Amino acid sequence: MPKNLNRRTFIMASLATGFAVATHPVTAQTIKTSPTGLVAGEVKIPVADGTIPAYRAIPASGTNFPVVLVVQEIFGVHEYIQDICRRFAKLGYLAIAPELYARQGDVSKLNDIQEIISKVVSKVPDAQVLSDLDATVAWAAKSKGDVNRLGITGFCWGGRIVWLYAAHNPKLKAGVAWYGRLVGESTPLQPQYPINVAASLKAPVLGLYGGKDEGIPLSTVEKMRQALKAAKQPSEIVVYPNAPHGFHADYRPSYQKEAAEDGWKRLQAWFKEHGVV
Repeated sequence: MPKNLNRRTFIMASLATGFAVATHPVTAQTIKTSPTGLVAGEVKIPVADGTIPAYRAIPASGTNFPVVLVVQEIFGVHEYIQDICRRFAKLGYLAIAPELYARQGDVSKLNDIQEIISKVVSKVPDAQVLSDLDATVAWAAKSKGDVNRLGITGFCWGGRIVWLYAAHNPKLKAGVAWYGRLVGESTPLQPQYPINVAASLKAPVLGLYGGKDEGIPLSTVEKMRQALKAAKQPSEIVVYPNAPHGFHADYRPSYQKEAAEDGWKRLQAWFKEHGVV
């Protein structure tokens, strides 16, 4: 068992419903994907020290579906992330989003981003996250998923995790990281950032970033590009010059339809190119 995974207290036994409080008001442009033709809802994932809740969406008929791990923003597995899973299921995937904060806290009821970070997110060990994602893959393999066709995508907090997981799991085929931080200060719980693992990626990652992202300077994006180039990695980074952070989040004012739709098309092409179909 990885260190930091010895606690058996799980604060979240079930997923939150609706959108996280800190994201309100939800905008009128919010996309709502119907579950018709799907099996969609909460499941339980056995992990190293108990079980965590996850949202799973899959076509209602068939088997051996390609698997996509969907990694949450800092707001947890709320309605937006659940809808992303349904969008993937409509494309023929088994999509699953494990609640990776289950031990540390329920962020859905917290009022602002700084509170979410200080009370919960800063206490989530990377080792725990990677182990839980591995457990989710194991669950998918027994639940109509073909993990030989495994992909991962994540947003914001989850974007950083995509890069780390691509360096962690040699069975991963491809990843798509939406505006995840690339550099940062090492801590005992979060010892590495994407820039630190650029040379050890085991699967190609497509990074999708906003040119007007105030939290991720373009200078750090360029550093990551150079690190990938130096390591002769097949990963790529696309920057949307006028897009802010969270440009795919259709429920928030940061949403930019053109960039979001282009990124979604690129994601599908990337997965197809690298065997996640």
